[in-house]
Amino acid sequence: MTEVKAGSCAVVIVAAGSGQRLGYGVPKARVPLAGQPMVLLAIRGVIKTGVAAQICVAIPPDDPQLLTICQSAAAEAQAKGIVFSVVEGGAERSDSVAAALASVAEGVTTIMIHDAARPLTPSGVFNRVAAALRDGAKAVIPALAVVDTIKTVAPATLPATGAGVEKVVGTPARSVLRAVQTPQGFDLDTLRQAHAHALTLSDDELAAITDDAMLVEALGEEVFVVQGSTHSLKITSPTDLLVAEALLEGPLRPRWIEG
Repeated sequence: MTEVKAGSCAVVIVAAGSGQRLGYGVPKARVPLAGQPMVLLAIRGVIKTGVAAQICVAIPPDDPQLLTICQSAAAEAQAKGIVFSVVEGGAERSDSVAAALASVAEGVTTIMIHDAARPLTPSGVFNRVAAALRDGAKAVIPALAVVDTIKTVAPATLPATGAGVEKVVGTPARSVLRAVQTPQGFDLDTLRQAHAHALTLSDDELAAITDDAMLVEALGEEVFVVQGSTHSLKITSPTDLLVAEALLEGPLRPRWIEG
């Protein structure tokens, strides 16, 4: 098994999404952003942070083009002393993370799970997550305060419109709401326990879990929150892609892109 310095951090980049909503007809990680595949920007962003002793990218099975793109970054990572690997992901996000967990190097004690679809995440976000892990947190997520009013709803009907409408059943206070981003950081043993516990959950329970932090919450562990970044937008739609392109290539780039 590959070894790194004891107490090191590994970063898993989840890049197995289909990207259907972007309309390019290729997996999301291969969609170009400022002339480069999105996953390559994400990998280089992690290398730049200096927090990772190991980077592992989870990609869709049977995608030789994406594999080649990822492998093209291996030399850049290795030049910085970073162990680099690629694994085949699965149908669900949890499957991809589990595959990456199986390839973690000896000596790693903390791990971050990051979305390839957030290729502009600033180094400062990674550093804040890493600092909280060093302070003893077993689970840390970056997040932003919610600025929109959020409503909880239920199905409803109206005489004129019939089905297809909803009604408001609650309005949670914005002061306690946060929009969660990645990278999400964990004590490695804790995350492994959370994924093992997930195997005992029902299909309905699993369907309700949308990130690794929720798996850790299911163990009863505390999940801490650090400040995220508006630049860490998740690219899921053509509009998101346009915004990201503008951030990278526009005349205000030095002002918008954090270090």
